[in-house]
Amino acid sequence: MSRSDATERFSSRVADYVRYRPGYPPALLDWLHADIGVAAQTRIADIGAGTGISTRLFLAAGHPVIAVEPNAAMRQAAEQWLAPDYPQLQVVDGTAEATTLADGSVGVVAAAQAFHWFDTEAVRHEWKRILQPGGLALVFWNSRLLDTSPFLTGYEQLLLEFGTDYTQVAERYQTDEQMREWFGTGLRGIAGFPNVQHLDYDGLRGRLLSSSYAPQAGHPRHAAMLQALEHLFATHAVDGHVAFEYQTRAFVGTLN
Repeated sequence: MSRSDATERFSSRVADYVRYRPGYPPALLDWLHADIGVAAQTRIADIGAGTGISTRLFLAAGHPVIAVEPNAAMRQAAEQWLAPDYPQLQVVDGTAEATTLADGSVGVVAAAQAFHWFDTEAVRHEWKRILQPGGLALVFWNSRLLDTSPFLTGYEQLLLEFGTDYTQVAERYQTDEQMREWFGTGLRGIAGFPNVQHLDYDGLRGRLLSSSYAPQAGHPRHAAMLQALEHLFATHAVDGHVAFEYQTRAFVGTLN
């Protein structure tokens, strides 16, 4: 997949992404501050910031944030959502490998739900350039649990049956061991935190359609996919909701 394909594949899904993608648990910031020792005033470059879900997490904790995002529609969504309430936000057009930021300008470089799209060797050099001496790289994902409930097992099967390139995208996520290797001797910490969305049918539908591999309206598999989703929801919903469960995986360290 080319860099331009990875950048633009969410352009038609921005509204669903803003409304239905999960946030991140507060315990992640507690860990970063208390266990790792990052001060709340540390400037963070949020790389591949998208619509600003991770950016808001940092801003709400008091961090000044530079949100770096190459997709124009997502940048606009982040600015509209966050700029009115957070004057310490700066949004720039840049990529993970070419951020446009100044040398030594940030204390933390963060990538949430985006690292698997990057050229991981190119970003090492770029992130080392923009980090202050002793600065940290923080990489984290909401990893959807695949088989811890009958609903989640059924949802995984739905993606395997109807997703356009689901297998290829799913295989891009780095494992814990790959992240240990990427950080090497600079690794400072690994953590995992439970995270969950309780979704009604509209929320579940929006969550599905926010995924880049879910066929959209007009695709031959779109209608059949939604019919299968309705059946899955009807089978497993309790009090009108299903539990969409994640493990938030986080890795932090210096870059050697």
